[in-house]
Amino acid sequence: MLRFVKTCTVLAVVAASLAATAADQPAKTHWVTSWAASVQGPYPVGNPSAQPNLSLVFPAPASGAQDQSFRLIVKPELWGGRARLRFSNALGTQPVTFDDAFVGLQWSGSAVLPGSNLAVTFGGKRTITVAPGASVWSDGVALPFVKKGNELRGRKLAVSFHVAGSSGPMTWHAKALQSSYVTLPGAGSKGADLSEAAFPFATASWYFLDALDMVAPKGTGAIVAFGDSITDGTASTMNGDDRWPDVLARRLGAAAGAKRGGQRWVVVNAGIGGNQVIGPKDYSPQMPFAGGPSALDRLERDVLSLSGVKAVIWLEGTNDFSKNGNAEADAVIAGMHVGVTRIRAKIPGVKVIGATLTSALGSSSAAHGFELQDQKRKKLNDFIRNGGPFDGVADFDRATTDTVTGGMKAEFIPDNTVGGAGDKLHPNRMGYQAMGMAIDLGLFKR
Repeated sequence: MLRFVKTCTVLAVVAASLAATAADQPAKTHWVTSWAASVQGPYPVGNPSAQPNLSLVFPAPASGAQDQSFRLIVKPELWGGRARLRFSNALGTQPVTFDDAFVGLQWSGSAVLPGSNLAVTFGGKRTITVAPGASVWSDGVALPFVKKGNELRGRKLAVSFHVAGSSGPMTWHAKALQSSYVTLPGAGSKGADLSEAAFPFATASWYFLDALDMVAPKGTGAIVAFGDSITDGTASTMNGDDRWPDVLARRLGAAAGAKRGGQRWVVVNAGIGGNQVIGPKDYSPQMPFAGGPSALDRLERDVLSLSGVKAVIWLEGTNDFSKNGNAEADAVIAGMHVGVTRIRAKIPGVKVIGATLTSALGSSSAAHGFELQDQKRKKLNDFIRNGGPFDGVADFDRATTDTVTGGMKAEFIPDNTVGGAGDKLHPNRMGYQAMGMAIDLGLFKR
């Protein structure tokens, strides 16, 4: 008995020593946001692109989702062995209950690859109720299909969940430019069903889900592309992943692949079509605005609360200078100073890159394209290039502007989302490629 007690004592001391040593060692991994979608609401207030008719799916927007399931398709920019999901009721007016959530590899359309669909829990439970104005992270989910290397790069996840009862006004991201899927009201829980028949209706928006984290090596950081429709990707290719943040992400991934040490940067998109730096003054479910809350109002939720953020690229101001915004350049400049100060205060050592505004001169959009707007744009661009509080500049203006006309280069105008002549405001696929290629990767050396 004495020998047994001594042995147990020795084992206890060794275990305590190992635990203390582990506690003293810094963690080798951390959570990094790998996909994001800045939310707005309530549905249908927003600026979706290529949206199917959803009158059968959401017949009463005030009631929102009603006992129905969603299968949202998202593309992680980084794959890790564990993932977690953030569900948002930020613009809701009543509690929303989510249950039977799953995450799996998209096979094609709304079908999920057999053997990959994994249950998601919240505090160990399959059900979570999210209060109005709140959001919640799921528990971490092990992804056994993720191996070392880049074999899943470009693949997409299917995130399925059921809304129990009625959600009320829905928090959403209007302009996904990605097909996702939903059932009819009253269809019940379908997340465990892998078949495409379970989710017969398509949508070009994301609902309730606003962030996805992956476990990554400690040196990996997220770059947040913060902006309006030109960051959100208006006029780019539906399901084509060719917005300028996508182009930058692929460039950084290719550069990392050519070096030892693996992927060090992830680019996530925090654009909202129609967004402004300083407007609107007030935003709520009762006083919504198609462009979402102002950049300053959503900064905490859409940038500062994301995981592993090490850099921000801020492209915004065009909508402030539109006929709807009608702000002065000095007011927007002051707002950017405030925003950058808040970013630096929350994230020590962060890199904040200012992006110059592209031209909207001559736009067919009723709210854009006039000379005074262009004068204000040029003043803001001068500030960004020469007097701003930034660590560097992404000069999108020079990459896309025709020096003769002062408007967008002709080849960047035709619309890739729905076809047609384009609006001389939003670049197409070729224009976004030029923007993504114009960013100096040296800005992100560390």
